[in-house]
Amino acid sequence: MRVYTKRYTSEFKEQALLKVYNRRNGQSIQNIADELNINFNTLKRWMDKAAMESSEIPPKRLKDWQLEDKLDALHKTYGLVGEELNAWCREQGVFVHQLAQWKADFCRQSSELTKREEAREVQGLKTEIQSLERELLRKDRALAEAAALLVLQKKFRALLGGEEQ
Repeated sequence: MRVYTKRYTSEFKEQALLKVYNRRNGQSIQNIADELNINFNTLKRWMDKAAMESSEIPPKRLKDWQLEDKLDALHKTYGLVGEELNAWCREQGVFVHQLAQWKADFCRQSSELTKREEAREVQGLKTEIQSLERELLRKDRALAEAAALLVLQKKFRALLGGEEQ
């Protein structure tokens, strides 16, 4: 029994891998393999081999990327486009769409932090306003009491002054 195996050119393999790394809209690797009329496992093997060849250091799993690493990756890839970006992604073991997701996550977190900070600031201002209103009311009452005492003191002196004469 003889098993027939196809031989693919390195250019075809490279184009297939490029298509996998540039996939959009949640397109699966299986869909790409079907589209290219190659076996799914063959394509996965090419991906694994490309990952191993691209760096001696094993690529990080997505869950191993810390926030600082993600921010650094976004910084390094900021000016990259096309093949340069794809090459960088292959070296690091990430996809372009993951970089876009990280950027969106950072922006969303930033806006959420800003909203939280604004809410804290508003709450602080409300507390300060309440404190100032209480202080103003206390001073207003003290002023009214002082004025009443002055009026009573004047009347008392007037009464005492009227008796002495």
